[in-house]
Amino acid sequence: MPGKFEVYQDSGGKYRFRLKAGNGGIVATGQGYASKEAAHKGVDAVQRAADGSTVVDASKAA
Repeated sequence: MPGKFEVYQDSGGKYRFRLKAGNGGIVATGQGYASKEAAHKGVDAVQRAADGSTVVDASKAA
């Protein structure tokens, strides 16, 4: 089963999104937004940024 983005309202009234893996585990969460529409735009921005992105190992070798 593919992952999915969920948009929800937190206990403080802000709208947030989370990316869930196919097994239901939370992979990533977004910042708080003032409106549901803004949270959906945040999801769109993450999807556009991730399309074709690469992985860079930024850790320091010991």
